[in-house]
Amino acid sequence: MMKIKQFDIWIADLEPQRGTETDKVRPVLILQTNLLNNEHPSTVVCPITTNVEKESEILRVHLKKGTANLKVESDVMIDQIRAIDNRRLLNSRSLKNG
Repeated sequence: MMKIKQFDIWIADLEPQRGTETDKVRPVLILQTNLLNNEHPSTVVCPITTNVEKESEILRVHLKKGTANLKVESDVMIDQIRAIDNRRLLNSRSLKNG
């Protein structure tokens, strides 16, 4: 059984893409409260990209290389927040252990 925790980074399969949504298998940041995690069949997440936009400070949160074992600098795409089915979550990387 998966142990989903708020603020952990998970690898998720975001296919198929719809409209302006981001796609492919990529890291996502778990935003949903732990009160719902592991009880609810979906989870609120923000996708993470390696296409870093240093000048963007409103719709992006910058993550340094090594955070949660990320191999390169990355951005959390705040404008892509969404709920995904828990079956899309593949594995986790804890921010606390990063």
